[in-house]
Amino acid sequence: MTFFYYLFAFLTGIANSTQSGVNSQLRTALANPLLAAVCSFGIGFFSLFGFQLVMGSPGPSLEIIRQISWWKWMGGLLGAFYVTTVILTVPRIGAANLLSLSIAGQLLAAVIYDHYGLLGFAVHPANIWRIMGVVLLIIGVVMVVKN
Repeated sequence: MTFFYYLFAFLTGIANSTQSGVNSQLRTALANPLLAAVCSFGIGFFSLFGFQLVMGSPGPSLEIIRQISWWKWMGGLLGAFYVTTVILTVPRIGAANLLSLSIAGQLLAAVIYDHYGLLGFAVHPANIWRIMGVVLLIIGVVMVVKN
């Protein structure tokens, strides 16, 4: 079963690269990067909303929603930042540069979050192997960006 989680994680990388190109082309077609981001999120919203309706799982009560800390709602804002940044930068620096820099940032943040157990992640100490992995990835990013 773990294999499928690794497979899905790998496929998100392919989807991420594809999304960068698709959203960049939408930006060109609409001649407006913010409108392209709005459309991308709108289609994603309606897709997820439809899936939620089909699955029929109940939503939380209003009381539960009121008790959720404000910062736990910021995922959508971070997603908007990511998608808009991709739409603005991928035509200028290319998909490989954008994604390698993005992945390096993701991995660095993830190692820190894991090490300290931030944001509810299980604690996974930043050992020598993880640090070496981050360093090697950063070296790889430098090589990709230098091309």
